[in-house]
Amino acid sequence: MVSPVILSEAKDDLYIGGREMNRREMLAGLGGVAASAAVARLDAQLSEHPLSGPAGSSLEMPRKADFIIDEGYTYINAAYTHPIPKVSLEAARRAAENRGSLRAPAGGASGGRGTGRGGGGENNNPKALFAELIGAKPTEIAYVSSTSAGENLVVQALGLDHDFSGNVVTDGLHYDGAILHLMELKKRGLDLRIAPPTKDYRIDLKDMEKLVDNKTKLIEVSSAAMYNGFQHDLKAVADLAHAHGAFVYADIIHSAGAEPFDVKATGIDFAAASSFKWLMGDFGMGFLYAREDVLPKIRRPVIGYMQASRMEGFYPPNLPEGEYTPVDYALNNTTAGMFESGTLAGGSAVNQALLGASLRYVKDLGLANIQAHRQPLLKRLRDEVPRFGFTCVTPPGSTGGNITFAYKNVNQSPFPQKLQAAKVNVRFSRNWMRLSPSVYNDMADVERFLSAMA
Repeated sequence: MVSPVILSEAKDDLYIGGREMNRREMLAGLGGVAASAAVARLDAQLSEHPLSGPAGSSLEMPRKADFIIDEGYTYINAAYTHPIPKVSLEAARRAAENRGSLRAPAGGASGGRGTGRGGGGENNNPKALFAELIGAKPTEIAYVSSTSAGENLVVQALGLDHDFSGNVVTDGLHYDGAILHLMELKKRGLDLRIAPPTKDYRIDLKDMEKLVDNKTKLIEVSSAAMYNGFQHDLKAVADLAHAHGAFVYADIIHSAGAEPFDVKATGIDFAAASSFKWLMGDFGMGFLYAREDVLPKIRRPVIGYMQASRMEGFYPPNLPEGEYTPVDYALNNTTAGMFESGTLAGGSAVNQALLGASLRYVKDLGLANIQAHRQPLLKRLRDEVPRFGFTCVTPPGSTGGNITFAYKNVNQSPFPQKLQAAKVNVRFSRNWMRLSPSVYNDMADVERFLSAMA
């Protein structure tokens, strides 16, 4: 794994092995650095099945051997960016070799539309695997480059970027990047209504109810808050929205892959998630969910050839009879047919292969098992971190992967330097610290963190 990373939100800088690096550099290079360092060692370490290694039982955790973790290094920051499993790096290597070869592609020797879109075969098809993880149909899933791209597409599909006749309701614990987007639209005329957090670090549904009326077009929330892991009762939010003729969009990046989650049970209309967190993929690829029965009620925010169910151009000498028509085509009536436009909507063949293997790995481990493994670690943190002067702001009963502690100006305290010296990586912001253990963490990691804090 890469060297320890300490984040300071005030400058948004990261410190890697003593060298200052901005966040964009790090995000662009993290997957590549890990992959290039690992590929030479993978063949001897991997078998065909990701969970058939020396750990014993196929569900035994922690899964330290499944990831590249330098000795003496402790990473409790999966919600910032999750390490990529070795099996996924190997899948990416094989896909890169196939992409660079002269052998015939999956669509036949002549290629054609749809060639190579399977992401490593049906068993590792990213769309199908993601759909299964969240209880959706594969036809309700589109590729997007990021969660923010998905949120933007939903806003555009509902016309909220230019039609300001209605209002949008959100809350102060929703992802701040999405709120930024909505606040920019507010400057143009959007009626934006924001429910503030309560003093016990939650959003009270009654506060949202006061903001919703029959002119509400959309309620935007996060299924699990990036800041403190607060979880809405999404079914109640969806019922509130639908009772007023509105739609619901949920940012599910901190739920998908972290715990059992079912979009059908929640009743939400749209959801998006990038893959570089709990889905254990890389940057630049994510998913957008849109419930199939809402598709006829919205407009295509983008149009491109990937949306065509059939398309044939007319070229000399085979021109059509009568009035000239350059292209004969029909559009798909699926979520992909609504939101994908060009080839890069699904990422590269290498990225699809990597993500397909990661989603398979998550599925084989089991979301309930992943969630259960994390609980004693989170409880230990909740019990012990307050003795250092921190206040736990993650509501009791939260079931996601994040636990957050408030501490004014913590980025200027000795704690970030203590953890860096101990090679322990957690998320620091200006006034809070967040920990997010995953399948490779154990209680020894938690104790190492607590020892470093002291």
